[in-house]
Amino acid sequence: MPVTTHPTGGPSGPPFDAAAARRLREALGMTHAHVAYGLWAAYGLRVSPAAVAAWERGEASPSQAELTALAGALWCAPGELLAAPRSLRDHRLARGMAADDLALRIGMDAAAYARMEAAGTWSGNDRQAAGLAEALRLPPRALTRLTGRDARLTELLRSAATTRWQAYVRPVAKLVPLPKPRVQAALRGLHGDYQGLMTASLNWGGGGSADASGQAGQTFLDGILETFWARTGGG
Repeated sequence: MPVTTHPTGGPSGPPFDAAAARRLREALGMTHAHVAYGLWAAYGLRVSPAAVAAWERGEASPSQAELTALAGALWCAPGELLAAPRSLRDHRLARGMAADDLALRIGMDAAAYARMEAAGTWSGNDRQAAGLAEALRLPPRALTRLTGRDARLTELLRSAATTRWQAYVRPVAKLVPLPKPRVQAALRGLHGDYQGLMTASLNWGGGGSADASGQAGQTFLDGILETFWARTGGG
């Protein structure tokens, strides 16, 4: 029976960690044939030893069902076989949760959740987002990105840096799951850094130029989201 393989990290398969799979197999003293037999005997999946070897070389990656079975064969959690999660599905797989179970936990219709995950967009409400963070143990940065809030957060941070930062504490704190004092300190720091940078660039060379100041300020604003997460430790 032919076995379908998927490009490593491609859209058909989860972000597979080939090196981890090889390391775990070798630690158990298993061959590729042993793994292939375990996939068939315990999970009914016909995967050839050559396909298992291809996974470990990074030439292909297992499907979702194959990844779950492989974790069982290697006596590990599915998350141990994944590279850094990128999508909502990646995070779910890393926790070893079925889509229906996650939908139930966050209070969402299973079919609606499946459509949302497949499309890579978030359409849930704030309560469901909080449930998602709890169920998948998402850090604030990942939750904000996965629920499509990065663009709005970036807009708020830029305004806080360039105008009165105090006016943006509440909207930012509402957007990201961080303590208000931490948000307040981060916004104050971003504002101070931006204003200091603009002042310093105008003074370079005994007066500087508006062009140099504008470029320095734009560079800072372009990276403000990354700076915010570094300051808050919400990554």
